[in-house]
Amino acid sequence: MKHRNTLTAVAAVTVASLALAGCGGGSDNPSSSTGGSSGGGAAATKDLEIFSWWTSGSEDAALKSLISAYSKKYPDVKVTNGAVAGGGGGNAQQILQTRIQGGNPPDTFQTHPNESLKVYLDADALEDITSVYDATGLKDKMPADMLKAHENNGDGKYYGLSVGAHRGNVLWYSKPMLEKAQVTEPADGYTPETFLADLQKVKDSGGVPLCLGAKDTFAVAQLFENTLLGTVGKDKWNQLTTGGLQWSDPDVAKAADTFTKIMAFADPDASAMTWDQAIKKLGEGQCAFNSMGDWAYGELVKAGKAEGTDFGYAAHPGTDGTFVLVVDTFAVAKGAKNLENAKNWMAVLADPAAQLEFNKLKGSTPIRNDVDVSSLPKYQQTAAESYRSDGLVWSIAHGQATPPAFQQGFFDAVTQFVSNKDTAAFSQALVSAAG
Repeated sequence: MKHRNTLTAVAAVTVASLALAGCGGGSDNPSSSTGGSSGGGAAATKDLEIFSWWTSGSEDAALKSLISAYSKKYPDVKVTNGAVAGGGGGNAQQILQTRIQGGNPPDTFQTHPNESLKVYLDADALEDITSVYDATGLKDKMPADMLKAHENNGDGKYYGLSVGAHRGNVLWYSKPMLEKAQVTEPADGYTPETFLADLQKVKDSGGVPLCLGAKDTFAVAQLFENTLLGTVGKDKWNQLTTGGLQWSDPDVAKAADTFTKIMAFADPDASAMTWDQAIKKLGEGQCAFNSMGDWAYGELVKAGKAEGTDFGYAAHPGTDGTFVLVVDTFAVAKGAKNLENAKNWMAVLADPAAQLEFNKLKGSTPIRNDVDVSSLPKYQQTAAESYRSDGLVWSIAHGQATPPAFQQGFFDAVTQFVSNKDTAAFSQALVSAAG
């Protein structure tokens, strides 16, 4: 995302309106090769362009591990790393949109499954990669809901392949800061009320209670998202995101009130910091808490910080037993110049060893549920256990739970609410965004 890597709603809405004429040119036939290659007589090429927004330290290292795995298998292919920095992923999405419209898409590009993937499916911009799933046995190694999120309206064909799942609802904390403020480290059953009391204790000790990279809009939206989940719970969350429950529900207003109280403890420098700068500040012991997905783990480790000494973690208050999915996915563009190589890239992503190395560097969990995670650090083993056994819900802030239009409305409503703190107007804005 930046998730960190994230698809911004503005870019997603624009991509959804792509003219079909700008997306054509690729083969309509799925690959028939057991190796994941394009088959059908496609000419072999010597190039592959991989497009993403992974440019932070841990992101870049994780991406390069995948490229290395691909290059070992296909040493004659020249790989171009087309990562685009800035804008929390928005810059990359705008460039990608322009290239797809212009009939010059990258061969393969980063996105997210479910609603984010549907944006490109609706624009007829993706190749069918079902053959890769068949060749790698992937269909039998993923949770059913996760598998479905890569289809087009349940058609039994697959158009994206995910390599790792980040947990979005993690509360990170500085162990030295909590010790100084005499705050007990969060554990199972940590409540929003206790969290607020602990934030106050840190403030009273003279420390900065809450790091927040508010320069990245998604970071504020994600803080509200986690607060909302901690208030309404998994079942109501799914009802809200699928239209089964109105956003005027009293628990949404309750979450907004809690969010306002939490925001009062935010770092005065929040508006000038990106998400990774905020987590770096926590790692250096300059603030106490940060609610952020576990891409933060990769950044902390990359910066030389030690789990259990410099930092700790818990589920965001009230969200025990739930895993908010923020999933790293690649798709193959329809019209890709190097289609065979792109499908071979997807097959490499499905490899258990490649997934293990990638997720170790990025701080996430392998999508395959048969990957042996015993070699991963303690945090990642804990996250993998949650992914495989807890309730899974999709993230709104990262464009996976709801259509792009609602995601944009969600961002706008949170931004306005931070400014005016009008709970009634906030609820109404969410109702209007849901249509």
